[in-house]
Amino acid sequence: MNTGEIMKSIGRFHLITDTVIQSRFSHVELARMAIMGGADTIQYRSKTGSTREMIDTAIRIKALCAGAGIPLIINDRVDVAIASGADGVHLGDDDFPIPLARKLLGPDAIIGGSAGNINDALRCLNDGADYIGSGPVYGTKTKSDAGDAIGVETIRIIAEKIHLPVVAIGGITVNDVHELFTAGAHGVAVISAVCLSDEPEREARRIRNLLGL
Repeated sequence: MNTGEIMKSIGRFHLITDTVIQSRFSHVELARMAIMGGADTIQYRSKTGSTREMIDTAIRIKALCAGAGIPLIINDRVDVAIASGADGVHLGDDDFPIPLARKLLGPDAIIGGSAGNINDALRCLNDGADYIGSGPVYGTKTKSDAGDAIGVETIRIIAEKIHLPVVAIGGITVNDVHELFTAGAHGVAVISAVCLSDEPEREARRIRNLLGL
């Protein structure tokens, strides 16, 4: 059971913004196009720039998300989440501890944790995460420290054993959605499939249609 026993709506189509693998679109532009295409959660992930710049960008994306009635999740940075009024954070193994993030953000915040295996998933559950971001499923070039591909079978195991929504991530394309949902994934988190597309809105809409959103 997650912290506070508060029932939260965890999105099924997470778009993670990225300006490292491409430079045509800004974080804000990617968020806008993904929302127009049907993403129901935006995760802002930036590894460059100052904290002030990150906060300013997060505030702009938060306004877009609020207008669409969907949550904004900040990757790694609890401070940026607090300053921008974001709806939550996603935290990896080496990031800010989930229990401490909960104390700072409160029971209503959405907190996701990363898991590449069942033990990681159990830790996320025990720490009070609201959902598990599991991957990289197929491998990814967007995160240098993501590790080896875990495969669809790991998604299946975690989804069966852990009573939290499992959001699959890592190298996911429109062609992988059906396989992942058959394996028990609650949702998918997509980066390159949308961010590298010539038409991010169109690609987001294709994924949304497959999810039946």
